[in-house]
Amino acid sequence: MIMGSEQQYIDLYKQCRGIICEHSSDVMNAVRDEAFERFVASGFPTRKVERYKYTDIQKLFEPDYGLNLNRLQIPVDPYNAFRCDVPNLSTSLYFVVNDVFYRGERKEERGERIPHTNPKLPEGVIIGSLKELSSHPLTSSPSHLYNNLAGKANDAVTDLNTMLAQDGLYVYVPKNVKVDRAIQVINILRSDVDLMVNRRVLIVLEEGAELKMLFCDHAADDRNFLATQVIEAYVGENASLDLYCLEETHAKNVRVSNVYIDQQANSRVNHNVITLHNGTTRNKLDLTFSGEGAECQCYGCVIADKQQHVDNNTLITHKVPHCISNELYKYVLDDKAVGAFAGRVLVEHGAQKTTSQMTNQNLTATKEARMFTQPMLEIYADDVKCAHGSTVGQLNDAALFYMRQRGISLQEAKMLLQNAFINEVIDHMQLEPLRDRLHYLVEKRFRGELNKCEGCKLCK
Repeated sequence: MIMGSEQQYIDLYKQCRGIICEHSSDVMNAVRDEAFERFVASGFPTRKVERYKYTDIQKLFEPDYGLNLNRLQIPVDPYNAFRCDVPNLSTSLYFVVNDVFYRGERKEERGERIPHTNPKLPEGVIIGSLKELSSHPLTSSPSHLYNNLAGKANDAVTDLNTMLAQDGLYVYVPKNVKVDRAIQVINILRSDVDLMVNRRVLIVLEEGAELKMLFCDHAADDRNFLATQVIEAYVGENASLDLYCLEETHAKNVRVSNVYIDQQANSRVNHNVITLHNGTTRNKLDLTFSGEGAECQCYGCVIADKQQHVDNNTLITHKVPHCISNELYKYVLDDKAVGAFAGRVLVEHGAQKTTSQMTNQNLTATKEARMFTQPMLEIYADDVKCAHGSTVGQLNDAALFYMRQRGISLQEAKMLLQNAFINEVIDHMQLEPLRDRLHYLVEKRFRGELNKCEGCKLCK
């Protein structure tokens, strides 16, 4: 029975379905009504639902946000006005402004406006708008894969995103093609009013393909933002995907991100989520091993203070034998921040020779900070190596005393210990320029010097 914050979205879809479909594509429109029916039937989950017990989803979606359903152009030139905190990565750079793939012009120093062109990609690689790329040949078309993973998730936020998303990012790497340069996508939230955006990403790696992707989330205006994001990634046999998600927004931002990954035989996935600045963040990862010999490494680091809220929820499903999963999530919470980690590893019948390790380690710097941790193993096979563990504690008093004896101030000693604690996660990142830059950003964050992106003209 629908009686909460869902009703405004149900009414919105009924009234504006035509407008939504008019400014989208056949591929995205084909699954809207089905997602709407699921959303009407389920509504938003309450905190009684196991996977949502640490975040009040209904409360997050209660405010009346605006939506840009008519696709009005946002007056911004991100290439000239915006500088990300992760520069000089030698990446192929793309922008998504709110929830629209940016394909505009850039302004040169002399004031001339020229069409933006990205560095040449390997032959057959496609990166662009989901809305515009739907007409590609079937071998590279998103039509048979879009919403195939997300639509089976029985998740209300995912269904809401499917109902309302009108554009998105499509990434396709053909068989045995290696994309040497990392793909960097900067998501910019830009608005003069409180705004809801619905981002969609579809990543397809054929057999033997290799790709590194970095998503950087930023809010350029001091407005209330609600961003839903759904990422679907298909990683083919012997393929390799490195996926990095970095959030540096502000206290008025709500981010609900759901990532769905399917791995085929002997594939490799490295998934990293980093939260440096936020308001309320809820990240969900569903990863499934569909082929033998696959491996995933999942890392997360969170630095939160004031009244920030960060909730990471993971589900790793071992459907077949001989797969390896490793998870390491670390949190540092200060002031009245709230953190949550709930991880579940499901080893299904017949998934013998599974190896899995899940670790969650947390530091609370004050008595008011709160951390909820729930690592879980669900095993239906008898020849496996699976372990999990979690800790919640404060900084070591003996280490602090030792450092203060040697002339280091208390504040500096705390910063050094927190930095060393969180850097274990960063050191696992395979993208070396990003790893080096994050060491610097994390130190700035602990010193209270990282308030917004360097050089961002939009938020000055």
